[in-house]
Amino acid sequence: MRNAKSALAMASAVLGLCGGAANAQIAVSANDGKQPRLGQPATDVKPDTVAVIDLSARNPRVIATVEVPVSMIGPPTSIAMARDGSYAIVTASQKLDPADGTKFVPDGKVSVIDLTDPKNPKVVQTIEAGAGATGVAINRKGTLALVASVGDGTVSVFSISNRRLTLVGKVQLSAELGPCDVAISPDGKTALVTQRRGNHIWRLAIDGTKVTDTGITFQTGGNPYGSVFSPDSRYAYSTNLLGTIDPNAPQTRPEPGQPVRARIGTITAIDLRTNKIVTTVQVGPTPEHVEMSPDGRYIEVTVVNGSSANPSSSQFSPFGVIKVYRVNGASITPVAEATTGQWGQGATWSPDGRTILLQGAVSKVIQVYRFDGKSLVEDKAAQIQFDTRPGAITTRFSR
Repeated sequence: MRNAKSALAMASAVLGLCGGAANAQIAVSANDGKQPRLGQPATDVKPDTVAVIDLSARNPRVIATVEVPVSMIGPPTSIAMARDGSYAIVTASQKLDPADGTKFVPDGKVSVIDLTDPKNPKVVQTIEAGAGATGVAINRKGTLALVASVGDGTVSVFSISNRRLTLVGKVQLSAELGPCDVAISPDGKTALVTQRRGNHIWRLAIDGTKVTDTGITFQTGGNPYGSVFSPDSRYAYSTNLLGTIDPNAPQTRPEPGQPVRARIGTITAIDLRTNKIVTTVQVGPTPEHVEMSPDGRYIEVTVVNGSSANPSSSQFSPFGVIKVYRVNGASITPVAEATTGQWGQGATWSPDGRTILLQGAVSKVIQVYRFDGKSLVEDKAAQIQFDTRPGAITTRFSR
């Protein structure tokens, strides 16, 4: 009996080691080493990296980094992790111009990072999507990845097998409107694609690895930027950088010399059963990111609030804002908020939903916030410092 128990214990230990990657509490952060502040030329260029962050202790810590092309320009959804935690996919929307190392040109690289040993991540594949590849999403089954490319107006469709991607098709949308992010519903049947230069969201249908444009769009607001789904796939929540759009009003830019007024961005709820927009909530200037909590009860919204602007600009603010809303179907209710550093990017929740990691691009840090269901408190002692700009972050529970 003792030998049988010993054998069982050994087998359990082996299984535990094999399942380590799947059960690991890690986040991955894409950090851009070439991106200056907006409007400035590239100088002091460093390698782009993806950092693996251990979330198992109270204070998160970086346990490994790997050099891989990334870009923080575009929605902070340029990295996605498989649901089993064994790999991540990261895009690069731009690269340094070979003819002028202070400028940028579009890129379309998509890289796969093996995370089976989180302390030793490896880039195992690099493949091309469309020009300006930005948002990426992986379905829950780990069989399909979609990449939105703002430059050529496509959504690239990749099948996944053994942590490798195969391009199986592209959905041509509008390069003029610029598809910038793509999210896949939990049931794997729907994808939503936001428009960097438009006011609508495209709805795509998914059947295995066949992805088609349904012809259905939602006018959620000015420059919709990111989307997440409710756990039952019925509702989607999207950020709109420029807020509410009056369909009867002409959309014009200010005359030369006239001041630019900051637009109040919004979050919208879409009922995907009726294809109707059911809720719109103002959240503040430039809501850069939206992220669902692991239990599906809350969304985090990163509001840039003018903090990415040049300090001499009339639109400049020395801080951004992080907000948490309670979501329940069509209902979006404010719960808590706190100030952040400048140029907030991606954010992710810890598996227990009690901690939020938020990327601050100007200070090159990940700030850590504690959430108790009622309030957000920054834990400054837990922040993580980088020498490059964090631009996107995810866990296996994200989206």
